[in-house]
Amino acid sequence: MAKPGGGGYSNIMLQARRMQGQIKNLQEQLAGLDFEGTAGGGLVKVIVDGRQKIKAVHIQPDAFNPEDPDELGDLVQAAANMAITNSQENSQAEMKKITGGIHLPGLF
Repeated sequence: MAKPGGGGYSNIMLQARRMQGQIKNLQEQLAGLDFEGTAGGGLVKVIVDGRQKIKAVHIQPDAFNPEDPDELGDLVQAAANMAITNSQENSQAEMKKITGGIHLPGLF
């Protein structure tokens, strides 16, 4: 016979604490990873970390067209979006390993 307020609830709380620790470790690991996005055939490259913070933007001189200055902005935007998407997809895949596919609101 199960004890009132025992077993099941305690086990769930223990698992939740373990998962919380694993998530914290994952977030620290992801912060150290770099994800790249490029545009314009490599004329623009943006690097973000696993927390989707931009670390670097590299622009080749040929990326700037004086006749269409807005084009450079479009290339930077496309490269940044690609890098962020790569980072998010990796984060979600790693999180899925921890949570078993259960969506936890507010996490990644």
